[in-house]
Amino acid sequence: MPFLTYSDTRPWAKAIRESVLTRKMPPWFADPDYGHFANDRSLSKLEIDTLVNWVDAGAREGDPKDGPPPRAWPQGWNILTPDAVFEMPAAFPIPSEGAIEYQYIILPTRFNEDKWVDQVEVRPGDHAAVHHAVVYIREPGSEWLKDRPSGAAFALPIVKSLTTSDILMVYTPGNSSDRWPPGMAKKIKAGSDLILQMHYTTHGKRAMDRTRVGIAFAREPPKQAILTLQMGNDKFVIPPGDPNYRVAVSGTLPNDALLLSLLPHMHLRGKGFEYQIAEPNGRVETLLKVTNYDFNWQLNYRLKEPRLIRAGTRLVCAGYFDNSANNPRNPDPAAEVRFGEQSWEEMMIGFFDVAVDAGIDKQRFFMRPGRAAATAPSRVFELPRSSANRSAVHEASATVDAAGRPERVR
Repeated sequence: MPFLTYSDTRPWAKAIRESVLTRKMPPWFADPDYGHFANDRSLSKLEIDTLVNWVDAGAREGDPKDGPPPRAWPQGWNILTPDAVFEMPAAFPIPSEGAIEYQYIILPTRFNEDKWVDQVEVRPGDHAAVHHAVVYIREPGSEWLKDRPSGAAFALPIVKSLTTSDILMVYTPGNSSDRWPPGMAKKIKAGSDLILQMHYTTHGKRAMDRTRVGIAFAREPPKQAILTLQMGNDKFVIPPGDPNYRVAVSGTLPNDALLLSLLPHMHLRGKGFEYQIAEPNGRVETLLKVTNYDFNWQLNYRLKEPRLIRAGTRLVCAGYFDNSANNPRNPDPAAEVRFGEQSWEEMMIGFFDVAVDAGIDKQRFFMRPGRAAATAPSRVFELPRSSANRSAVHEASATVDAAGRPERVR
């Protein structure tokens, strides 16, 4: 519902009071005791008190002469006018019910020179049906999906779609666009393709989706390249009825990087999520603690001040799942839950953006200093040596292969 005018807003006064007191709105789930974020949309106590007092006093209308000038809202795209727009060639039909396998669409960029992108936006044709969209950058010469035709949507199980390609953007509810700081940008090499991974969910009505991706080019060559990395665990089994099952993954960075943002991803049983730095002396620093994960608002938490992470620093991601009957979103508290692509299954992935020197690409970033290439698998992402509660936690590690490509942490 719009809150643009008094008449729009007045019928919702009591609901607004409840939502701000419970901090359900605006959607922001980071524990304020951990980290500071540039896109923090939470309300201060003064702002909450102002709204509550207004409602308690009868939600009266003020004098229009004292109001601010009308807000100028963006028309069309939320980023700058895109320099290039890539659209699904044909709309994808969405049935009224049932499960839909992940769909992939290859969109050639036809760039004849390298492009640096500092703004990107994903605009679904049907927001209700698009659970998420991942936009991958497939560089020329990549073997990934090379036998698949461009333009036409095709299904592919997630276990067969693993790739080391960099991610241009992850679209989730509440995260539709990205703008990177001055001097930082994503690189799309000449001849690359964009590959959309579309997760559709049915919502009771037949629909059509034709998602678009808009990009704005950096006006100056950047000093730093943005890489989107991820740590994930796909080997867990959540017991029936467990109200607080912990799933973790950890790893060390092979090279220095400037940490920019954190985006946790789980499904309907997701309860909480943490990003931490574990130091050799046993000290643990929490970078982000999401205390009330909301499947319907999957936010990207952008650090207020980018954080330098030195090579060898251990990062830990931990997700907490509520598989009990007390979770109102739980599809089936009696089910034993494993990793899977559908919403009634589960995922545990921690995405994070880092900035590195503009001359470093993703494959080179995963090579240890002093090595042209790894000659054998090396432990870049390793298991912690012990766990406090093995019965309630599943921890995972990941390695890089002989060519320096990450296998699980991508």
